[in-house]
Amino acid sequence: MAELKIQQISKHINGHPLLTKIDLAIPQGKFFALLGPSGCGKTTLLRIIAGLDTMDEGKILLEGKDVSQVPPYQRPINVVFQNYALFPHLNVFENIAYPLRIQKKSQQKITEKVSHLLASFHLESETYKHPHQLSGGQQQRVAIARAIVGEPKVLLLDEPLAALDFKLREKMLLELIELQDRLKTTFVYVTHDQFEALTVADTMAIMNKHGKIEQIGSPNEIYEFPQTTFVANFVGNTNLFEGTITDLCSETQDIHLTVPGIGPLICHITKIHPWVQLGAKAHISIRPEKICITKSKPDHDTNLLQGTVHAIVYHGRSTQYNIQLSGGKKIQVFEQNEDHISTCRIDYDDKVFLYWNKNNGVLLCK
Repeated sequence: MAELKIQQISKHINGHPLLTKIDLAIPQGKFFALLGPSGCGKTTLLRIIAGLDTMDEGKILLEGKDVSQVPPYQRPINVVFQNYALFPHLNVFENIAYPLRIQKKSQQKITEKVSHLLASFHLESETYKHPHQLSGGQQQRVAIARAIVGEPKVLLLDEPLAALDFKLREKMLLELIELQDRLKTTFVYVTHDQFEALTVADTMAIMNKHGKIEQIGSPNEIYEFPQTTFVANFVGNTNLFEGTITDLCSETQDIHLTVPGIGPLICHITKIHPWVQLGAKAHISIRPEKICITKSKPDHDTNLLQGTVHAIVYHGRSTQYNIQLSGGKKIQVFEQNEDHISTCRIDYDDKVFLYWNKNNGVLLCK
């Protein structure tokens, strides 16, 4: 299967590294998300793939062919920018038709392809409107239709939903997923929004602020099994406990991490890495929704903590509790709101017990 491969791409600006030895293999026909904080080099990497920016070293391979020196207009790659970059003086039909006119396609072919996309994107009633007469969602559809009308092998999307409100973003995310599934075009989606990346991606890569890839995997792998504290913190919310490995059972693969001011916490690991040794410094990451909260002391005595409710945030589907432990550390707990009326309501300043299963913690070396 043909892939888009990024090999050892580096980029410096004024002597400072922006991208460092980036390696990615993006399967054909998949939805790939590149997620990272603002300023980490995501958009620069996207522009390099499109041929709109230069790199200091590295290669870009598409279907096994090196396209690193191919001009952007000759690459079978299109881009949808954050501001959509629609032509204000052209109506919807002509905006979508523009790439075909550049390719000198016949009028019959142009009418046929543009009409098909107008129907697919539910834009027939907007055919003769100009961009300023369209909503944000409609403008985005026009921009994507224009980008795919020439049937590119790869579509790059640079934070295309950043200007939309939350409800419209949710709707457009689902439309993008359906569109990619229908077209089977390779989508590379650049965003700093974890919700967007987790929603759309088949595979995702997490880039840190130094322009390096921290982890690549499915959304489930990234969220449930982060490999570094950066990924654990950046993708979703987590609670980190830093301590020293004081016990290691090779048979059960249970690790005891002694945390100052808290004591030993137990974490089960699926693989004993070389850095997992007695006396080594490590972290345990535990997601807020994996922690149980109760006002009465449970029978559970593993990973059992006590604290005081410091703040409560109601999210509709769930409630977030900020708990201050006796040693001063603050942690977050999410509890699903299953019932209309709670039989054991938790309020501000309540003394509570917290506990979690050893299988739900993730041991991290940094």
